[in-house]
Amino acid sequence: MITAIVRFPLPAGTDVEAAKKLFQGSAPIYEGMDGLVRKYYLFDDAPSGGGVYLWESREAAEKVYTDAWKKMIAERYGTPPQISYFETPVIVDNAG
Repeated sequence: MITAIVRFPLPAGTDVEAAKKLFQGSAPIYEGMDGLVRKYYLFDDAPSGGGVYLWESREAAEKVYTDAWKKMIAERYGTPPQISYFETPVIVDNAG
């Protein structure tokens, strides 16, 4: 498994409710996406946003993080994303 952390600054003055509306607008894109196990949307008061993605493989992630995807993120949120990849050898899941 691979975890990708994607981060980007949000426009000044963006609050959690505005970020939530933006995120809800993009959530359907990721539903049922090949290789994506789970996605968490992120927000902090900087304001910055992003996502934590759990992928079946790095190849699956890289099929999504294309130049077109990066352009879409930049257009949607105002800046291009920064992407970090991590091997995910152990997962603790207390939800199920």
